[in-house]
This record gives sequence, C-alpha cells and structure tokens, in this order.
Amino acid sequence: MTYRAPVSDIVFTMRHVAGLDWAVADGVYGDLSADLAETILGEAGRFANDVIAPLNRDGDKHGVVLKDGVVTTAPGWKAAYTAWTEAGWNALPGPVEYGGQGLPTLLNSACVEMWNAASMAFGIGPVLTMGAIEALNIHATEDLKSRYLEKLVSGEWTATMNLTEPQAGSDLAALRSRAEPSSDGTYRITGQKIFITYGEHDLTDNIIHLVLARLPDAPAGTRGISLFLVPKFLPDGTRNDVRCHSIEHKLGIHASPTCTMIFGDNGGAVGWLVGEENRGLNCMFTMMNNARLAVGLQGVAIAERAYQQALGYANERKQGRAIGAVEGMSPIAVHPDVQRNLLTMKALTAAARAICYMTAEAIDRAHLEEDPARRKKAHERASLLTPVAKAFSTDIGMEVASIGVQVHGGMGFIEETGAAQHYRDARIAPIYEGTNGIQAIDLVVRKLPLSGGQTVRAQIAAMRATVARLMKEGTPAFGTTAARLRDTIESLDRATSHLLQQVSSNAQGEALAGATPYLRLFALAQGGAALAEMALAANAAMAGGDGDPAHAGRIALCRFFAENIAVGAGGLEDTVLNGAGFLQDATLALAS
Repeated sequence: MTYRAPVSDIVFTMRHVAGLDWAVADGVYGDLSADLAETILGEAGRFANDVIAPLNRDGDKHGVVLKDGVVTTAPGWKAAYTAWTEAGWNALPGPVEYGGQGLPTLLNSACVEMWNAASMAFGIGPVLTMGAIEALNIHATEDLKSRYLEKLVSGEWTATMNLTEPQAGSDLAALRSRAEPSSDGTYRITGQKIFITYGEHDLTDNIIHLVLARLPDAPAGTRGISLFLVPKFLPDGTRNDVRCHSIEHKLGIHASPTCTMIFGDNGGAVGWLVGEENRGLNCMFTMMNNARLAVGLQGVAIAERAYQQALGYANERKQGRAIGAVEGMSPIAVHPDVQRNLLTMKALTAAARAICYMTAEAIDRAHLEEDPARRKKAHERASLLTPVAKAFSTDIGMEVASIGVQVHGGMGFIEETGAAQHYRDARIAPIYEGTNGIQAIDLVVRKLPLSGGQTVRAQIAAMRATVARLMKEGTPAFGTTAARLRDTIESLDRATSHLLQQVSSNAQGEALAGATPYLRLFALAQGGAALAEMALAANAAMAGGDGDPAHAGRIALCRFFAENIAVGAGGLEDTVLNGAGFLQDATLALAS
C-alpha cells in the first residue's frame, strides 16, 4: 500500500493546536494565511504521494552502491530529487535574501513530515541541508554566505553534519579531528568521521560538509571544538581532499547513503572557519536543534505510514467472525483487540504530531516576535518542547511500526508487505541526532530549570486550562476524558516538582534515573491536552453545523487516548518519584 498525505489532519492540528490561526492573527507570519498554508500543503501532499512514495520500496531493496569512491543512489532517486528542488520545496523555509521563500518552520515541518512518510530515506537528506542553511546564515561570514547559501537554499548543493568519530559518539569531548591554520586564512582538516548521512551521493554536483575539529592550541574537552565548512569541490572547481571511504550496511533507511568520510589523505582538506574559534558546538547546535525537531517529525511520519498500511490491511484481511455476525469471516478491523491496536497507533501518532507542530510554532515565535519578552518566552518554550518532540515522537514511531507488524500477523514478518520496512526504518530515529536518553537528560537537567522553573510551570498551566474547558463541555461523547487528563497533568506536576528539587540540590543520580520516564509522562500530558484541544474544536464545529464526520472521530480518538494511554501516567510518576533505588545495586545486578 502506498502513502496518502493526511493533509486535513495536518491542517487541523496546525490551526487548532499549534496555533497557526493565532500566529496569523498576531501578524507573526506576515502575509501567510491559513488558506494559503492549506493550499501549499495540498501541493506538498501530492508531490509526496505521487513522486516520492512510489520510490520507497524499490529504494529499500536496491540501497546505494559505492564504487571507486562514487556513491550511486537507487533508480529514480536523482530524478525525484531534481523535481523536488525545481518545485521549490528545498527553498521553502530558506532566507529570502538567498533565494528562499522565508516561510515558517511550522509550515515546513508539516512538509518534512510528508517527505519522510513518503520515504524516510529520501526525507532525511534535505533535513541536514536545511539545518546547515540556518547554521551558516546565523554564524558564517558574509563571504561564506554569499558563496554557498544560494545554492544550498535552492538545493543545487546539499550539506552534511560531521560530528561522530569512532571513539567519539555522544561524548564529543573525545573528538580527534584536527584543523591546522594556513597562511591564506583557510584551515587544513584531517580526520575520520563516521555515520555521515548523505556524505557522498550523485544527487548534486557539490556537497558542503560542516565539520567539527580541533585547532592545535585548543583547550581540552568540548570547549576546544571549532566548526569548519569543507566543500567537496573548492571554489576554483578542484576536488577537495575529502572522500567517502565506505558506506554502512544498515538495518533500515537503505536508500540513504551513510558514509565514513576521510579528510586529509593528501595534506588536509581545505576548510573555512564558521563562527569563532573553539566555539563550534554553539554553531553546530543551531543545526542540531533544527535536526532534532525534524527527526521527531520522522517518528510521526513513519508512524503515520505504518498506521495507514495497517488500517488498509485490517479492512481487507478476513479472519474469524465478528461479535454478533451471523455467518462468514469478518475483516479483522472489527475485532476489539485489533481495534485497540489501530486506535493506539492513530492516537500516538496524532499526539506526537501535535507536540512537534507546537514546537515548530514556538521556534517561529522565537525568531519572529518583535517584543523581546515574548521572543524570550517562545525561545524557552521551544527549548522545553524540543527534547520531548524528538524523543517521544521517535519512540512512538518505533512502537506504532511494531504494532503495525502485529496487525499484519505473519504477513507483517514477511518483507513483501512493507510493514517490516517501516519497523526497520523507524529504529534509527531514537538513536541519531542525540539519543533519546540524552534528550531526557537535557529536558530534566537543562530545560526544566529555565527561568527558575517558570517555563515548565506555564506549560503545565496551559494544559490545566485546556482540561478546565473540557470539564465545562459536559458532552457525553467525551466520557471520562477530562478526569483522566486531569489526573495525568497532576502526576506531571508532582513529578516536575520532585525533579526540580533534585536538580537544585545537585542530586544528579536521582534526577537522571527519572529522566526517561519523566519525558514520557510529560509527553502523555502534553499529547493528551493537544488531543483535547482538537476535540474541543471539533465539538464546536459540530455544534455550528459542520457535518464533517472527521470531527466525531477526533472526539473519539481523544477519549481513547485519555482512557487507555494517558492512564499510564500514575505509574510513570511513581517511577520518577521512587524508582531511583536501582542506582544502589545496579552494578551488582548487572554483574550477576
């Protein structure tokens, strides 16, 4: 089964949860209107459906080929990428002064979801280019920007992010790549980088590598890392001293070339400093934060794709006789356990999408609000939500893809159905761009204390306000949604107070032990509140005479999430508050 972009669900989430309508009303998005946004997304959906999605299966089977230092992508890949850039999709969020359309992160995020749902192996490449554009636009010299940004924005060239080395994965303090200053103001880069997405390919004529390396006199640790722009081809057209040594043979995203890159076989690759010396991580984090939201959207994307396929299969596959059926076999979609599986898939996907879009809107306001105080608030809200968006969405991407295999039964374990590919593709997303454990640590140690805890308190207060509105509705279709979500938010509030106290008293072990369950708890509360906002908007639309059957479905989905998923909040709270005892004897248990 191929993919159909859920444009109506995407637009509804953007308007009623992420705040598109409010941002338009506030003038944050300039001339952009909700109607124009929907038109753009409709066109993006068609491109995803008709051009990218049909390549997904063949790309997975064919993979990429490295021969004589040249990486060849799967058949149809280059033509699709060229058509994609010619249609202007790479330029959508880019700076206007370099040929971009300057459209909001929120709008681009919806497109990123669709590109990755159509093919995750295709969608990850442009994500890195877009992140590099932002990093260079903020930190690079005017000369570098004038030389490289226009072609990166158009997509004529692509970009990579080179952090990881064999001995330096999550711990960048162990990084060994070197940068030697040259008399002409450039640097000579030497070293090896691994796991470089689209490090070499045949889609474009040039590839711009952003590389972390150390200067000779750099201080030890992460404080001594600088960032360099290292092009595959130099401005005079000669080949730089950088090459792809090998490509990884991976569990999933086979059509995405993941390369080991060698810099400096012949004296050093020519590079230019981006930002200040020894402050490369500050520059790179601009790119990484952009990529973390995009990877969260990959989780949403693969979950949506897996759900669509599972639903289609469940409606076609007949097994057993439904309750009350007189004769014959029934589609498995009518059996209660399969319905629970399908609803779990759909509800988790909708909640994760909402959190990602809320994050995108906060990023937009952090960039576009004119009032400094409002801009600071938005920046802190985006900072708080980013690790949740990345980790929760990629976790549920895995969970939903796994349930999708289960719905298919034995056929899900067979490659021909495609359900297994979603499961394999999804597995990388909780790992790259900062593992989900690191996201949880970042949330608890760095993001909860923002503004003395007021940022997270304001977010919890907004969730409570949603539930208060829900309680006033009294609509029978909501069931016990309000009560269940209220309990979830109160669990979050108590867990938040506990962790803030642990962090402030420097009880690092206890804080870190509870970080991962806390992130999940936060996501259940925020996701439930987001689905409640959609349910309230749907209920209002129905009361106003809108007969769209999707509205009743949104209310039912919110109720399912509250009564069947969010109820796990109490256990997560207990784990955060009382589960750190394992630290005392973990070594003993693991040694036995």
